[in-house]
Amino acid sequence: MLRIEKLDVAYGHLQILRQVSMNINVGEIVAILGPNGAGKTTLLKSIMGLVPPMSGKVFFQGQDVTGHPTYELARQGIAFVPEERNIFQAMTVEENLLLGAYFNSDKDLIKQYLEHVYDMFPRLLERRKQLAGTMSGGERQMLAIGRGLMSNPHLVILDEPSMGLSPTNVLVVFDTIKKLVAQDVTIMIVEQNLSTTLGVASRAYVMEQGAVVMEGPSEELANNDYVKKMYLGLAD
Repeated sequence: MLRIEKLDVAYGHLQILRQVSMNINVGEIVAILGPNGAGKTTLLKSIMGLVPPMSGKVFFQGQDVTGHPTYELARQGIAFVPEERNIFQAMTVEENLLLGAYFNSDKDLIKQYLEHVYDMFPRLLERRKQLAGTMSGGERQMLAIGRGLMSNPHLVILDEPSMGLSPTNVLVVFDTIKKLVAQDVTIMIVEQNLSTTLGVASRAYVMEQGAVVMEGPSEELANNDYVKKMYLGLAD
């Protein structure tokens, strides 16, 4: 689904990513883990064409999409839900969702996608006429993910979806992620909530200082002594 080859990215003279390579296979949940400043968000922005790489390649479904415009990647089937969520607070829930299908002119399909989102998030259906700015943090995250689904993506990229959420809403978000994979959507997720993420992801990459330092099946990483000590706060 997605292949990243030796990606180098810099902001001016400051290099952020160093030779990052990854593979995301169809139907997987793959987690990108690591501390603040590891380069995780920069990686996602580079994949999405928001930050041009110095060198390296990004392939989506076998096509070289390195540096392609974000709107073009959305048309090809990638949905990006950034950490900031970026909902339009003065618009209703339904108006926000419809913006996610802005490039689709088929009204019947848009209605179908909207019904699908409401089926996954009944809370959004209840609040479809409510202004998005009046919603709770958990509801806004549901809205951000739902808006991404309105483009009927093959790959959903989530940046810190549990950030700032209550434990109950974190469970809702991760339950949604599992439902998406059951519906043949591939998930790439950047998270600092390692224990919960490793519980749902099939594989994971660990990043530090702009480079991949470890990768493997989630169960293997969850039982790795270094990961347990540095990221899960567990002693040997």
